[in-house]
Amino acid sequence: MHVLATAGHVDHGKSTLVRALTGMEPDRWAEERRRGMTIDLGFAWTTLASGQTVAFVDVPGHERFVPNMLAGVGPVPAAMIVVAADEGWMPQSAEHLAALDALGVRHGLLVVTRSDLADPETATDLALTEIAATSLGAVETVAVSGATGQGLDLLRAALDRLVTQLPDPNRTSPVRLWIDRVFTIKGAGTVVTGTLGAGRLRTGDELDLGGDLVRVRGLQSMGRPADEITAVARVAVNLRGAAKDRIARGDALLTPGRFRRTDLIDVRVHGDAVADLPATLTLHAGSAAIPVRLRPLGTDTCRLRLARPLPLRIGDRALLRDPGRHHVAGGVTVLDVLPPGLSRRGAAAARAKTLSNMSGTPDLADELRRRHLIRAADLAAMGVPELGSQPVTADWYAHPPYWADKAGELVEHVAGYRREHPLEPGIPLDALRHLLGLPDRALVEALVHPPLTIRQGRVSTGDDALPDALRHLINDAFAGLSPFAAPEAYALADRGLGPRQLAAAVRTGQLIQLTPGVVLRAGAVEQAAELLKALPQPFTLSEARRALDTTRRVAVPLLELLDHRGVTERLPDDRRAVRPGPAVSPETRRSDDVAPRRRIGLEKS
Repeated sequence: MHVLATAGHVDHGKSTLVRALTGMEPDRWAEERRRGMTIDLGFAWTTLASGQTVAFVDVPGHERFVPNMLAGVGPVPAAMIVVAADEGWMPQSAEHLAALDALGVRHGLLVVTRSDLADPETATDLALTEIAATSLGAVETVAVSGATGQGLDLLRAALDRLVTQLPDPNRTSPVRLWIDRVFTIKGAGTVVTGTLGAGRLRTGDELDLGGDLVRVRGLQSMGRPADEITAVARVAVNLRGAAKDRIARGDALLTPGRFRRTDLIDVRVHGDAVADLPATLTLHAGSAAIPVRLRPLGTDTCRLRLARPLPLRIGDRALLRDPGRHHVAGGVTVLDVLPPGLSRRGAAAARAKTLSNMSGTPDLADELRRRHLIRAADLAAMGVPELGSQPVTADWYAHPPYWADKAGELVEHVAGYRREHPLEPGIPLDALRHLLGLPDRALVEALVHPPLTIRQGRVSTGDDALPDALRHLINDAFAGLSPFAAPEAYALADRGLGPRQLAAAVRTGQLIQLTPGVVLRAGAVEQAAELLKALPQPFTLSEARRALDTTRRVAVPLLELLDHRGVTERLPDDRRAVRPGPAVSPETRRSDDVAPRRRIGLEKS
């Protein structure tokens, strides 16, 4: 199917022409028929000689109903411009053409109606001159009479030629169906209609409607039910889970997660100079008409604050209209749907410079260069096409120079923390995230590469050496003591070895912690295992204590640690025996150097 909008002044025969082409009545409402003009949008369709189907969105021509007209033109790729031979070019002809130009419509056809009442040449010449100065450029012309049928065959042939020029729709893209009518049908419920410009709809599909999920209960196109409809098509969608009074023209059915609703956009204006525009205008996007406040930025760029969020993407075309002056101010191309704040001094001028170089074509490299860091879902919702490069972690994408700079900053922060806090096991990941200004802890983890390491939520340089001063304190504290002698905590504290210093020594393997108050020199556990092997097996706690020449305060947790390591086995009568086989190396058991029932306090201080 191909969808065309009609455009032209009121009472120039648009609906009569559509009726003559299709045999259908586009003016659906009794008030429209009574007054003899289209008030709301009408729809009709016909099959051409080539077999192609053309659907017409018959839009109202009266100035009071221009917003309705824009709702019909917005999603449509081509237009049939209608001018009456006996009246010629008129004010609403000019406004409709300005709207088509502002929206960037590039395909069209001029139809001069009522050619049985006047010579169409004058009206044709003036209309072609006006149209040629717009995005439509040169268009084919057909003179007809809806009353007599004159020229209708020529018009059908011209329509066949026109539809062959229309671009192929993207049938794999996400759905954004702008709603232009909503009503209820007894026994079916809520029904909405719109022009499906891209993608496909299936019964059973789940769609996003204003942030709520609704399900497609049924589909119709050209009056016939369907299980699947592909673009381009006029479509009626029967919705489950949607109340009629909560839906209005300008809402949109969306593929979930693929569009970003935004009430703040930066745009390029094609039309009036930005400096001449009033502060308040109406933005027409799709079938929506939203009041906006305008903030000029550059000569042709500005920021728009929307009265309510719309699902917009980079590159979308929309229209600005001044309803007070009945004036189309121009079209807009959406440049950014997630613009930065402008609160800092000079930010607006810098933003204007950035916008001047933006094309309105979504591009991954451009977005990363401006934003530095962004999630894949946000890129997709902005309209950025296939993401060719790989994310830096999870669904995060980063601008390569920015990412390299952050990696360098991380190394500097880790080294600086090591210098300032030599007893700490490294800088906490969350502290690093704050220093680097990153929004996700996973990004910090992705920046850590050897020789840096992550252990227990901290990033360290991999250099676990103790400061020389602390090493000397430890040597002095244990000088002259047997391998299994543990100084009292107060004696260690008097020498400057408090909980933080001892924790650092345990972490770096200089000391072994048996309980929060009992620490031994490195290697004591391995030496104890060798001495206990020489005892008659099994042995008691007292026999072990005498063999090690130590106190019960040390012997009990030391034996528990040997049990935990699998070096010794505790028997039912509380005696122990050394297990056969090699002892577990201290490197593989450093994290288990505290007896399991006593691992509290010191290593966490």
